[in-house]
Amino acid sequence: MAAPSHTRVYAQRGAQPAPSYGNLLNLPNFLTLCRLGSIPIFLTFLTRQRYTAALYVFIAAAVTDGLDGTLARWFDSRTELGAFLDPFADKLMLVSAFVVLTIGGQLPGYLLSVVLIRDIVIVVGYLMISFFTGERVPVRPSLIGKLSTVLQLGCVIAVLARAGNYWPEDFNALLIATVAVTAASFVHYMYRGLVWLRSREPEMFA
Repeated sequence: MAAPSHTRVYAQRGAQPAPSYGNLLNLPNFLTLCRLGSIPIFLTFLTRQRYTAALYVFIAAAVTDGLDGTLARWFDSRTELGAFLDPFADKLMLVSAFVVLTIGGQLPGYLLSVVLIRDIVIVVGYLMISFFTGERVPVRPSLIGKLSTVLQLGCVIAVLARAGNYWPEDFNALLIATVAVTAASFVHYMYRGLVWLRSREPEMFA
């Protein structure tokens, strides 16, 4: 008897073929990977106090951040890899910039504290909810969450521009707005997580 073909095996098992590398490494994902690769370059310029070069790299990364999501929606090429890598690249770039600039005394410590506490609690809360409910929680950035990211990007750009003499000395209003909106987004995400959790019975108590 002839051995069953791969197509028959998939049909018998009810499995789907693995996605091809061409689908995973599409243009939006390629831009996200480029943004990840730019982080060491950005940090090298930053630690060597080459602020103008660091500013250019950071702005280019911010542009690709908006571009990859837009392209994924336009061409309907969203993937699980992209859904994971895109926010990971954003957070890694921002947190790295905040840490280095705070250590260098160019950003206040309270701003870094608010950003780190929010991100750590959200990640830990996501993992705990997924563990207790046995479901993967849908991740959808809220409007206030997107605004906090924009303001955080603005703070880094302002610091780098000021170091390169492209920005006025005083941008305290931007710092205060960033802290306030970041804290508000933290409360909002916590509320959304609790509402989602209340709508489901934890698997361990089922």
